[in-house]
Amino acid sequence: MLYRNLRMKKPSTVIVASSHVSAGAVGGRVSGFVLESLGFRVVAVPTVLLSWHPGVGPSTRVVPDRFADVLVDLAGAPWLADVAAVLSGYLGEPDQAAAVASLVGAVRLANPDTVYVCDPVIGDIGGLYVPAATAHAIRERLVPLADVITPNVAELAWLSSRASGPTDIGAARTAATALGVRETVVTSLSAGTGRTGAAVFSAPESRIASHPELPGETRGAGDLFAARYLAARLAGDDTPVALRCAAAATFAFVTAAQASDDGALPLAGNAALLSGGLEDVALAEPR
Repeated sequence: MLYRNLRMKKPSTVIVASSHVSAGAVGGRVSGFVLESLGFRVVAVPTVLLSWHPGVGPSTRVVPDRFADVLVDLAGAPWLADVAAVLSGYLGEPDQAAAVASLVGAVRLANPDTVYVCDPVIGDIGGLYVPAATAHAIRERLVPLADVITPNVAELAWLSSRASGPTDIGAARTAATALGVRETVVTSLSAGTGRTGAAVFSAPESRIASHPELPGETRGAGDLFAARYLAARLAGDDTPVALRCAAAATFAFVTAAQASDDGALPLAGNAALLSGGLEDVALAEPR
C-alpha cells in the first residue's frame, strides 16, 4: 500500500504550491479548502497571484520573484518530518519546477514516506495554456519525481508525447504506463454514452469511476479532484475508494456550481459535499 505509514496523524501537514486568486474558486484556494475541511494542516505557497481566473476576464498577474527562497525556508522548517504530502498545481514560470523538486527532495529526506502529487496543470482539449517551457519543466523535472499525477486527457497526451488525447481506456492506459509513475489518475475520460469519469492506472489494480456527464466546464474542478484524491489516500483508502471519493465530490460540487449564479465552485458552507455524490458514481475495471 502506497501510504502504509500515513494514516491520519493529527495534524498531518500538506504543502500546496499552486496559483492563488483573490476572487474565485480555483488553484490553491480549492486545494486548501478541500484539505483543511478534511482535517489536514495546509502550508500554502502561491506560484502566481491573480485577481481572478483569466477565463473570467483580464487579470493582473504577479509571479513571486522569491518563490524559490520561500521553498528554501520551508525545507529548513523544524516540522518538516510531519509533512505527509506535497501537492503542486499550476506553475507561474518554468524555474518554479526546479524549486518544487528541491523541496520534495528535502521533505523526503526528513520523512521518506512523504507523498508527492503532481497535478500537471498545463492545458486542455484546445492545447497548452501555459508557455511550452513551463510544460516541459513539469514533464522533465516534476513528473519523474511524483508518486501520483492527475492529468486530464489532453495533459496525458502531451506528457506522453502523443499527438492527440487517448480516445479510449486502452489508449489512456498505454499513455499512462509510458510515464512510469506509480499512480496515474486521468480525468475527463469518456466513459460511454452520456457518462464521463476518471481512471486510476497503478499496479496491481486499475479502476474507472464514472458519473453522468455535465455540460460545460467548471473552473477549479481539477484542483478539487486532485486534493480530494490525495486526502483519501492519506487517510488510508486504497486507489479504487480514493478514486470514487474524488469523482463523487467533484461531481457533487460541479452539479452545485451549475446551479449557482456565477457557475463557480460553491466552497463556502459546502464541506459536506466532499463526502457526497457516491450514489452517482459507478466503479468498474477498465476494459
